[in-house]
Amino acid sequence: MRIGVIGTGHVGLVTCGSLATFGHEVVGMDSDGEKIVALEEARMPFFEPGLEDLIRDQTASGRLSFTSSSKEALAGAEVVFLCVGTPPRVSGEASLVAVETAAREVARHATGRTVVVEKSTVPAGTAQRVRRTLARERPDLASDLEVVSNPEFLREGSGVQDALGPDRILIGVEAEWAAEVMRDVYAPVLDRGVPLVQTDISTAELAKHACNAFLAMKISFVNALARLSERAGGDVVDVARVMGLDERIGDQFLKAGLGYGGYCFPKDLAAFERLASGLGYDFSLLREVARINDENIDAAVEKVRDALWNLEGKRVALLGLAFKPGTDDIRFSPALALGAKLIEEGATVVGYDPQALVNAKAEVPGLEPAEDPYEAARGAHCAIVCTEWDEVKSLDLDRLKQVMSYPVLVDGRNAFEAAAVKAAGFSYYPTGRPAIK
Repeated sequence: MRIGVIGTGHVGLVTCGSLATFGHEVVGMDSDGEKIVALEEARMPFFEPGLEDLIRDQTASGRLSFTSSSKEALAGAEVVFLCVGTPPRVSGEASLVAVETAAREVARHATGRTVVVEKSTVPAGTAQRVRRTLARERPDLASDLEVVSNPEFLREGSGVQDALGPDRILIGVEAEWAAEVMRDVYAPVLDRGVPLVQTDISTAELAKHACNAFLAMKISFVNALARLSERAGGDVVDVARVMGLDERIGDQFLKAGLGYGGYCFPKDLAAFERLASGLGYDFSLLREVARINDENIDAAVEKVRDALWNLEGKRVALLGLAFKPGTDDIRFSPALALGAKLIEEGATVVGYDPQALVNAKAEVPGLEPAEDPYEAARGAHCAIVCTEWDEVKSLDLDRLKQVMSYPVLVDGRNAFEAAAVKAAGFSYYPTGRPAIK
């Protein structure tokens, strides 16, 4: 099957590679010519484990190619995946300009019956807009251009694994012929027993936002619980373990820390709340989830202030800058939000990350970059664990103490065991657990 993919960001590139692996002829399209040249040489625009090898292998196989020409990407395509960005507007609602632009390109260059697939996360009702755009641009092909919602459920850091071995495939579809095409697209994974969930289009669009909002809610719940545990003298890790053993709850996304970040959760939560508001429903729970998440940064600053008294003139090391391990994505990173707040309050902030250092420095100009965690901690009055990279969790605590001015460790991810930190002679401020001062 010939498939066009518009957009080569995180979702688009993983989609390109996985569909080519499934045996399809895939053409990835992006308007950035320099990016296309890099992709043809298997140079990735971002870090994602396994992606470079996937793209290189599929390009070498001849099943995957890239172009900056919409006409070339769409010529003869039976299926077109829209994987463009939907950034938040000032109001919080998703900007769908790129989706409309992509739909118009599909209409202009479609050569016959084509399934147009919403892969980007979009609010319910977007498919109707896309269908209307297609009909206006190509009234002669209106009945042959069918829109399908096929939300992605990719996690940064394991996106390739998620695409090649998904836990479910969701399609929102109206025309049965389009549903059959989508079953053919995913036949290799469906044949392995991966469940296919087929719904109407609006339900599929809602389901993606609902999943992200619920996961964000679990994170905010356990972080609110962490604040309570600190006040009550309890241990949020043990509380979460008890909760996780209840199969109705499960243990995933119940790890207290600095909060969620990345591009998807903050953006999708705000867009979902704005969608609800536009439909006349006050989904106030979503606003509270976001408020609790923002509260985590202030709580971390207070721990640093408690340990150091005044922040002016103090040197603070941030260990980990990406919003999570396994990626160089610093968008909405709690670490950078924390760093910016500490800088604003007069501290000198040094940051280390094995993948995101360049991106972080560009985002927070006042941040001093360090290529090594011990270099970052040298002369620091406090070190903060912000991202639980293996390179951070495996630090030699004795060595870390030796290079620091004050032995103070704020553990924003509960990466260390209190007994080990205490034995190394640190003042230790974990998250949702008793502090060792």
